[in-house]
Formats: sequence, C-alpha cells, structure tokens
Amino acid sequence: MKLFEPGKIGNMEVKNRIVMAAMGTRGLCELDGRFSQRGIDYYATRARGGAGLIITGSMPFSIGESHLVDNLWSFRPRVDNVVYVARLNELANIVHQYGAKIAAQLTAGFGRVVHITLTSHPIGPSEIPCFWNPNVTTRALTVDEIAKLVKAFGNAARILRMAEFDAIELHGHEGYLFDQFKTKLWNKRTDKYGGDLEGRLRLSMEVIEDIRNAVGNDLALIYRYGVTHYLEGGREIEESKEIAWRLEAAGIDALHIDAGCYETWHWPHPPVYQPAGCMIDCAEVIKHSIKTPVIAVGKLGNPELAEKVLEQGKADFIALGRPLLADPYWPEKVKRGKFEDIRPCIGDHDGCLQRLFTARTISCTVNPQVGMEREYTLIPAEKPREILVIGGGPGGLEAARVAALRGHKVALWEKSDQLGGNLRPASAPHFKQDVRDLINYFTTQIHKLGIEVVLGKEATVESIYKVNPEVVIVATGATPLIPGILGVDRKNVVTAIDLLMGRVEVGDRVTVVGGGFIGCEVAVYLAQKGKKVTIIEMEEQLIPEDINLANRMMLLEMVDNNGVVALTGVEVQEISEDGVVVSTNGAKKQVAGDSVVLAVGLVSQSQLKESLKDSPVQLFAIGDCVKPRKILNAIWEGFHTSRLI
Repeated sequence: MKLFEPGKIGNMEVKNRIVMAAMGTRGLCELDGRFSQRGIDYYATRARGGAGLIITGSMPFSIGESHLVDNLWSFRPRVDNVVYVARLNELANIVHQYGAKIAAQLTAGFGRVVHITLTSHPIGPSEIPCFWNPNVTTRALTVDEIAKLVKAFGNAARILRMAEFDAIELHGHEGYLFDQFKTKLWNKRTDKYGGDLEGRLRLSMEVIEDIRNAVGNDLALIYRYGVTHYLEGGREIEESKEIAWRLEAAGIDALHIDAGCYETWHWPHPPVYQPAGCMIDCAEVIKHSIKTPVIAVGKLGNPELAEKVLEQGKADFIALGRPLLADPYWPEKVKRGKFEDIRPCIGDHDGCLQRLFTARTISCTVNPQVGMEREYTLIPAEKPREILVIGGGPGGLEAARVAALRGHKVALWEKSDQLGGNLRPASAPHFKQDVRDLINYFTTQIHKLGIEVVLGKEATVESIYKVNPEVVIVATGATPLIPGILGVDRKNVVTAIDLLMGRVEVGDRVTVVGGGFIGCEVAVYLAQKGKKVTIIEMEEQLIPEDINLANRMMLLEMVDNNGVVALTGVEVQEISEDGVVVSTNGAKKQVAGDSVVLAVGLVSQSQLKESLKDSPVQLFAIGDCVKPRKILNAIWEGFHTSRLI
C-alpha cells in the first residue's frame, strides 16, 4: 500500500504517509506549560500505533502584551523558554523509539476568535469584530509587536531543535491570527502588513525567514492553511493557489491543506454529517499547482479512501485527527489488513472538541482511554467472573467487549433481533454512516471475542436467576417519550424511532414535533425523501446549544438547504387527522399535515434495574436506563464498569 511507503518532507524522512494532525489537547500539560506524563503517553500511544509523523496541538508563546492571553486557562504546552526543553525532549525521544517523527504546531495566537470572557484585550491585524461577541473589537497589533512576534518564532524553533524535534507546522488556518493577517476580510491594514496579498502574507513570510535563520533546514517546515473559508468575502481557491506558489518559493517543505473558519466550523471540524474525504478536492487543487508535498486532511479514516487519495496523486500524505483518537492503532491495523478492527470516529465531537469548550481534558466518545492511556490500561481480571449484560446498545456492547478482553466469561441478552440499540435508528439516515460503522465495529468485536449473544431474549428477574450470573450489567436503554398532548394516540402519529427503523410509513406532509438534534435529523431525512416537512419547537431556537458548534451549525444548514420549515417558540395544543394545532402567546393556528412524528426525547427503561435492586447478584446499571443522555455516557459507563470489575 502507498500508505506505508516512506516519504520525505524537507530533510525529514517519514516511515509512511500517515500523519497525526494537530488537535487541541487541554489537560495534557502541567500548569506551568510543560508536557505532563499524560501528554507524553498520549502522543507515544499514537506513535506506537504506527503513525509516521506526529504533530502536536498548537503551542503558543509569550510576546509581551500581545501574549496569547488564554494560555493558562487552556493549559496548552509552552515553547518559549529552555525550561521546557527537558519534557519536550522526553516526548521526542519516545516518539523516535517507535520510528516516528514529531513536529510542533506553532500558533501566532487566536486574535478575533479568542473567547472574549478570557481577555479584555483581544488582538488582531486590524480593529475587527470578535467572533464570539461582535460588539467587542480587536486591538490592531503595532509594527513593533509584530516584530516581537516574528522573533518569538525563531526562539521557539531553537528550543525545539534543542529538544530534538523534527519539524514545525505553522498554524495558518481556520481564521486564527496568521489567517486573519493573510485574509482581506479581516485584514484592513494600510501599512506593509496589509493591502495586497504580498502585504497580507508578510507576517507568514517573515516568520518563515526567522525560523530558517534560527535553525536553517535542521527542522522541516510545514504550513497549514485553508484553501477556501466557504464564507462570503473569505479566501477563494484562486488566491489559495497564489499563496501556495509564494509559500513554496519561500522554502516551505510541505503544505497541509484544510478549509473553513469559525463562521463555517463544520469544515475544519467536520461532523458526522460531512461525507468521508470532504476536503480532498481542496488538497488536490493545490497538489496540481506545486511540487512541494501536500498533506490532505478531512474525514480520511476509511483506509480504502485514504489509500485511493495517495494512489490517485491527490496528496502525498494523509492526516488523521480524530480517527487516531478513536483508534490510535489505525495504522497498524490497516497494515495488517484488519480493517474491521478499527474503532471508528463517529463525528459527534462530544468527547473531543466539546470537552475542550467546557474546560475539560480531551478524550473521545468511543475511546475513553484518550488522555488517560496509562491510568485506564486494561489489565486481566484477578478472578474471572460470569457476567450477564442485558441490552445490546452502545453501553452494553462496550461493557461486554471490555469484560471479555479482561478475561471474564460474558453473555449478552438483547430483546430485539439485532445488536445496536438506539444506534440503529440513529444510523438510518444516509448522512449517519459513521454511526453504522460503529455498530459494525461492535458487532465484529463481540463475535471475535466469543461472547455468547442471545437475540430476541427479553430479560426478567426469573430468567436472570435461572442462569445465576455473578454480575449483572443492566443496559436496557430508553424508549421514546410520549407527551401528554390531546390526540397523541391517533393513527397518524408515530415516533421518530419507529420511523427511522422502517416500522411505519408517513404521508407527504409531515410535522415533526421537537426541534432538537433528533427532530432536525428526522426532518432532513424526510425532506430528502421528498416530503414536505415542518418542525414545531417550543424553544426559541432549534437544537440546544450544548450540541457542539460544528455539528449544530451544519445540521441547521441542512435543515435550511432541504426546505424544512421551522416554527419555533410555539407549543402543540392538539393533534388532529389534518395536522397539528399550535399556539404562540395564546394565539392558535392550524399546521396542516398528513403525519406527525414525535421527537421530544426519551424515557429510561429502568424497570428491570429497579426489580433487581434487592437481588443477591452484583448489579450495575449503565447508559440510558439510568438517564437518557448521549452515546458518550453509555460507552464510557460500559467501559469503566467492566474495567473495574
């Protein structure tokens, strides 16, 4: 496979074409900015898993008053003092022991996209509105401050060379400070750092020159930027080609090609709804424009697709971000042809990006060991036990998988005729392929581990006592909540789960009651089948804000693009044969329709758990049967329950 052919970036030889893309890594360094042992373990695990090049999360540094002000809040590793060399060198050494190379991603800062609760002095190339609060404007950096910033990069490069790093990647994408300078939408300067493309690129060019003056060609130099922002007034492809030519002429050793910005966050952070390889075309257009190696990124976790990108000459390297969170051994499994053993990223962002936004350590919905690789290592059970898992949803499947890996004797009962639980209806829309991949992964692992699976088996207290297990893990999940609305029992009313499972049909005009992410997904699913769809939502907006911004942003765009009508701030009063009666501020009106789909939440299936509370068996309850929540909660509770038995 071309994936495992050696490649070269500058003077750096890489053993294969697989790059670990930089990702935010809050919680993996000490409070003083040194890498922690957890951070070293995190990257070492990806090197052990077979990645050829590891790129760290962005590493900022101080430049006086223009310092990236949220360093301490975000706990990012630092690279502005020789005190950090020892830990950086520890990291480099262990990565090298696995035959991989390591690069540090350096950032000029957040600029207009820094969260304004963290600073009263946001900076930028010009006085421009901040993303999170447009009423706050950035302060334009002075020429002297820019000069200090440039020199800080040279100093960081010297430190990285002392630490025996192999490369530097400049974080020039997603609308961060480098990107703000080179984009006319955000750069309104009239001095030498503004105006035409040459002026807007000057900061990047001066940084490249300063790094070269500091370390020569000892470290390979990669530049990451977006070919298009997918934003009116943002960068377009023709200018991106010109940027590529200029960066190549400046001596950049590789270009890492991305897309999007904060206003279009579903591009640089593609959610479940984005198709696989969503940014390949961006890499391809640059690959055909220059001779410098190109790194492609963007949902490339499918091995066949990643290989095809290289075979067809669309890129020279492929970068994996979240797929290497979900499964750090992706490269080794691909090399051995064990594609079915790859644990897939499901693009929900709950375990990775959303945790960073809530000041928690990076992790992964489907891989709770991320960031805790040493602490959460699975060890054989001291005394193997007989464990019965009730329920074949994500929590039960993970509990069974982990218990079997540790040497326990495991049986799993599922009352339906298939494994997957509510992952099955969740995976029904064509834009939820990632969730189907997760079901396939679990099903394969359960089979390979020799777990006794009994389908069509509804557990009762009596049937459990009859087999007499030592441990029972109840993972019976949740069923649709049926609200107390007049007419809810009519024949034209169905639940979202029954609809997605193909158990019921709906008419041509459909009203979806509930505008959360399930309701919006169902609405898009039906609209793409040619139905005329209206969403009814009590709140003033669709999709609660605890859903990750990238996922929420793209799903709302899909709702709009598919012609779904959304009525927010309204309450359903009655369901009739002809549609739904709603009220707004006391005023009633009829929303005509043939069918009504209920998507107003779930209710726990907790009866079995309650019935077993006083039983002599050791009892655990996990997932939605405790409280309806997210896939992350079910998988993590399944993992940790079986990890500790």
